[in-house]
Order: sequence, then C-alpha cells, then structure tokens
Amino acid sequence: MSSNAADDKKTIPDIIIDKTRNCSYQRLRFFGKGGFAKCYEIQHTGTKEVFAGKIVPKSMMTKSSHKEKMAQEISIHRSLTHKHIVGFHSFFEDISNIYIVLELCKRRSMMELHKRRKAITEPETRFFMHQILEGVRYLHSHRIIHRDLKLGNLFLDDDLHVKIGDFGLAARIEFDGERKQTVCGTPNYIAPEILTRKGHSLEVDIWSLGCIMYTLLVGKPPFETSSLKDTYKRIKECEYRIPSSLRKPAVEMIVMQLQEDPLKRPSVDKLLQHQFFTSGIMPAALPLSCLTTAPRTDQLEKLALQRRPLHEINYIDDGHCGEKISVPQSNRKHLFALRDQLDKLMSTAPSDRWPVLTDELSDPAAQPLVWISKWVDYSDKYGFGYQLCDESVGVMFNDTSKIVMLANGVNVHFITREGQEIYVTMDDYPPELSKKMKLLSYFRRYMSDYLMKAGASAVVRESDGLSRLPHLHQWFRSTLAVIMYLTNGTLQINFQDHSKIILCPLMQAVTYIDVEKNFRTFRFSTIEKYGCDQKLYNNLSYALDKLNAVLGIGPMITFS
Repeated sequence: MSSNAADDKKTIPDIIIDKTRNCSYQRLRFFGKGGFAKCYEIQHTGTKEVFAGKIVPKSMMTKSSHKEKMAQEISIHRSLTHKHIVGFHSFFEDISNIYIVLELCKRRSMMELHKRRKAITEPETRFFMHQILEGVRYLHSHRIIHRDLKLGNLFLDDDLHVKIGDFGLAARIEFDGERKQTVCGTPNYIAPEILTRKGHSLEVDIWSLGCIMYTLLVGKPPFETSSLKDTYKRIKECEYRIPSSLRKPAVEMIVMQLQEDPLKRPSVDKLLQHQFFTSGIMPAALPLSCLTTAPRTDQLEKLALQRRPLHEINYIDDGHCGEKISVPQSNRKHLFALRDQLDKLMSTAPSDRWPVLTDELSDPAAQPLVWISKWVDYSDKYGFGYQLCDESVGVMFNDTSKIVMLANGVNVHFITREGQEIYVTMDDYPPELSKKMKLLSYFRRYMSDYLMKAGASAVVRESDGLSRLPHLHQWFRSTLAVIMYLTNGTLQINFQDHSKIILCPLMQAVTYIDVEKNFRTFRFSTIEKYGCDQKLYNNLSYALDKLNAVLGIGPMITFS
C-alpha cells in the first residue's frame, strides 16, 4: 500500500461525522483529486442521499493564505443557489480534515467530454453555452467573478445539465468600479488584463466564456501553444484564428467575447440574446451517448426548440423508412497514437518493482463510457456479436457490414460496408435488412441467456433515438486473447484468464479489470511514475506487441 493510501485510511474515516448537525456520512468510492482536496462519493447514513465530499487535510493548510482562501471559497459558494451552480449542502471539520458536502455530478466535467470528442457539434455547443451563460448571469447579478471558468470547472449531471463549480479563485465586487489586481486563472482561459495587471472585474469571465465556446466548436483553445510564454503573448495580442468551417453567428459571438478591451465585451444578458441561439437547433435535451459520440442531428432537429432551414440538416431520405447518413470511416490515427503512448509507457515505467496501484492513484474521470461486456464469435457462419456495457447489442457481419441495437430495444443503426449509417427500428425496416435483423435478435437472445456480463455496472443509459453509440470497427483473436477496436478509438483486450484491459488514446489511460473483477482506471502518466503490478505490465506489453503487428511495425497480423 502506498503512503498516500495508508494516510487516507488513518485520516479519512469510513464513517464521517458532522457533529454540528448530528449526522454522519459513509465514505464510498474515490471520485478524484485536485489541489489540496480529494473527492469521494459520500452517502448520508440517515437519508441515503449521495453527495460529493470534498475533503481537505488540515496538514496541507500550512499558510494563513491557504486558510483565508478556503474560507472565502466556502463563504462565496454557500451563498449561491442556482440550477446551473454546483449545489452547496454543508461544511464541517474534525481534528484532521475540512469536509465540504456538494452536489454530486456523476457525468464529470466538460473537460472529459472535450478529451473524448474534441470539437462538438453546433447544436450541442448551443445547448451547453446557454446553460453556462445562465449560471454566469446569476453569479454576475450577485457581483461575483468566478475567475476560473474553464471546461474542467463545468460539471455535468445525469441529464447533462451544466453546473458551474470550484469557487477557489472567485471574488466579490465590493463597490462599483472596483478592479481586482490578483493574477489568477488557467493559462488557456486567462484574460489579457489579468496578465498585464491593469486590474480586472466581471469582464474576465466573458473572455473565458469566449475561450470555452471556441474550444467546444473548434476542438482546442484559441490561444494554445506548446509554451506558456507564447500562449501569454498571443493572449496579450489577442491573436487567434477562427476556422472557415464555423457558421457566421458562431464566429460573431466568439469575436464579441474575445475583445482585448474588456469594456468592449458584452454583458451576459446581451450574449444570451445573440443570434447564435436563434439561428440553429437548440436541443431540448441531449443523450448520454454524446459524451463519447456525436448525436443524431436529424433527430435533434425533430426535438429542437428552435429549428433551422431544412437544407442545413445533415441527412437525406433514401426512399424508405430508414434515414441514411454518411458517417466518416474510422481511421488508424487513434491506433498510431495509442501505439506511441504505449511505447513511451513501456520504455519509461519502472519494471524493477511491481507495486499494486491503489484506488487513490486511479483516475475515475478517465474511465471509459463504453466497453464490451459480452461477446460471441460465430464468424464461421455469420459474424461476431457483442453487448456493450449499457446493454446495447451489435453484430459485425462477415461481409463487414455492422448493426447496433440501442439499449431501449427499439432503435437500430445499420452501417453498410461503405460506412453509411441507416437508422431504423425493430418494427420498421427495409426488406433487404430482414435477415440481419433476425440475426441481431438471435445474437441478443443468446448472449442474454448464456453469457455473464463483464466489468462494472453500466455507465451509459440510453432511452431514445438521439443516440449514436460507438460500435465495433475491427476485431481479431489470438492464442491468448480477443482484441476489439471500437469506432471511438477504444481498444479492448479480453485475455483467456478473464482479465481485461481497455485502452483509450484520447484519455491516455488504461482500465484494468483483473481476475477478481476489480475495475480501475489509471492514467499512463501514473504508471510511468509509479509502475504497476507485473500482470498489468505484461498485459500492456502484449497490447503494444499486437499494435505493432497491426500497424505493420512488427510481425504482421490483420484484423478480422
């Protein structure tokens, strides 16, 4: 056990007692860490309600400035009540720790969405930006500057509603015209007047919102460079480029926010009235699958609160019940990225010692949203069937066409050999799909009746036709394992001893399901620093060998 893990056992009890309110919480699973704090799911032992427990060891609060900063964060956050602000429930302390009880946002932050998706669609951006602006409008109406608005501080609940959190850098405007002088913020989102020490106020949040909107639509922050010095230079000179692919209303709104002169930036009220929100689809809701894959824009249009001209909708009717959409073919870039990451990992990770990686070293935020929980190989006759963790079912047929039925048991996506995606339902599909629909039902029945589910409980729940889940792109069997590659870049290897690894190049992490069915996710950077047990090390080495072979770097093998 690591010293950190041992210290946690001593200083963070399993049952956390709030003496001031005469109640207690049970500490559940580790949820993440940042700064001085560690975060756990905690459950009120009386009401059974589950919260996020932000726990700060007093041993870390060595300076008076640390205590003042913590007191200010609590003072500001506890005064806020809004649907787009992380709920503040209580705080208390014991001899070892300060405990802050917060609303639990199980879908993590928008940073994980960004890492998995890069650029997201305009309708999704509209959905998220409107909520973020509503939250910031509330803050500004209470004369509070957040000062650290970024994707990592925008959290998502089960309905993908945005909750602004982390008020560690927030400040109150005490009098009209006050300008704060503290240099603070996150490099890619920090406003120029903070860097030039000219004094700042509410307008710095507007700048950050512009950076957020740009990042969502383009896939990277507007001023990002390989060095901090160059990034700050670009920010001070307001030097950035907007891709020509963005529509005019989006461009205009970004430019309004990223004004070098803070007095030229619009208020939140003005931004909420911008044409960007009325010139296209404003979804009433988004499916959870959009955390990893773009949703169906044709269905977003049907459920939209605001509609855009039909010629802008990305679908064509093929003359029967199914809608046919051209989907970009998966390419090998994720495999090459993963291969390079593993090559670096295996060359730098300590191999002379075999520590057991503890929960405290895991990173639950990097956990995959989709993995294969069951599979059956019937490729000698029909194809390869599988079930995803959310109980969606797919088949990759021997002719390389693919079919996926969502967990709702109604919506079906058929992907042709050419990569076109046709949307149908179990009750309404063209005659030419009849045989494959019957085979889909057969595979589903067989896996349900005869196979055990692998891995943890489902992370993704789907109940409507908006969803577009990743599906199996390629697979092959070796003497030791079954290797499966999904269209979102995830590579899963199921070994004969029933251990599994799920590798994600986008999150740069591995999820390890050991023979005892423990399910934990570790960043590659953590393994590089601390090493890992020999079994996981051997599994990662095996994955690298197979990737080298697939990509033509070693002895050649091919995906089925």
